[in-house]
Amino acid sequence: VSQQVLEQVLRELQPLCTTEQQFIQKFFQLSQDAAELPVLEVSVRTVSSPDVPPAWYKPQLEEPTSQLLSEIFSCLEPELRGFLDVCSKVHPFGCVQVLATLSDSIFEMWGSSSALPSSFLNTILGNVLLLAKSTFNKCIGTLCKEIEEAKIPSKMKGGILPSVSRFEEFVNFSEEVFRTARRRGELDKAHRRLASSVFSSINSLSSASLKVNTDMVMMENFHHIHCFLCQKRIHCLEDKKREAKQRYSEHMEKYVITYLGQPLEKLSHFFEGVKARVAQGVKEEEVSFQLAYSKQELRKVIEKYPGKEVRRALETLYRKMHKYLSPEENLLPVVWHAMEQELIRQYQEFEDLIQRCYAGSGIAMDFTMEDLLSYFSSITLSR
Repeated sequence: VSQQVLEQVLRELQPLCTTEQQFIQKFFQLSQDAAELPVLEVSVRTVSSPDVPPAWYKPQLEEPTSQLLSEIFSCLEPELRGFLDVCSKVHPFGCVQVLATLSDSIFEMWGSSSALPSSFLNTILGNVLLLAKSTFNKCIGTLCKEIEEAKIPSKMKGGILPSVSRFEEFVNFSEEVFRTARRRGELDKAHRRLASSVFSSINSLSSASLKVNTDMVMMENFHHIHCFLCQKRIHCLEDKKREAKQRYSEHMEKYVITYLGQPLEKLSHFFEGVKARVAQGVKEEEVSFQLAYSKQELRKVIEKYPGKEVRRALETLYRKMHKYLSPEENLLPVVWHAMEQELIRQYQEFEDLIQRCYAGSGIAMDFTMEDLLSYFSSITLSR
């Protein structure tokens, strides 16, 4: 409603000020011949910058005309400033509506040939537009600080952070307001500032004391931002969209690797040690002569992971993921598949190291690759 009222006020100001200016110039013979004004307007428009209203290039009024109009409309600018202030406070993001409406109205006035422009009104509108931009920038600065300093709920168990929701709320509102706007330079700058702040907010989780896996929360939030930006298709945030996707992938990888250490943890540690010995120069065929990595030690570790135990560990892992991953993001199937691929890679690596470092020993894992695939498949289908 405030936006419609503001549009109406601005529409009615133009003919009022223009008519009064023309009357004064004609009555007191203070202006050039009226026939010359359109020519002057065309010449000024020719040199106008595409990003600046032609109004700003208009020559200043003669002093007497300006003085008379200032006396007649002495209350116009203060009243207009007060009215814009009220409009800005109607909604938490009311300054967005004011900026969009004021900018569009000014450009619309100068695109209309129905009346000669009022240089006096140009000055007034130029001043209030600067005020609107200043108010808008202050709002964005406050919002950036709010997002960056947002505290993580002490009982948070995952899901979307309040700072991300706040960013999404602003973008949705402002994009709707600027949907048909002719100029959105200020909004694009605001979007970039806010996106940087929300990324900073998510990154700060690395030092936060969460009750759940930090990589999981960061993964979910970057995934949410990426999906949101894909939906909105905001050109100035394309780089942030790509960054969000990259960060989401990085944290999913960390999350998968961290959690995958649990089902085959001791096996993983054992073979990491084997790889370390080979990297230090120990020949592959001599690794089994190392006391800590002998054939007997390998058999002991393998015995701790019969097929049934591996399946049980995977079931426990799945339940834990199901409990903490946010259902809204629907990342469980994606992460579960990534875990399956990573575990397959580990299994193949273990088998390869056994073949190379323990050749002819007859040592083998208690479960096969087919068994492993069936574990994942049956767990998925049973849920």
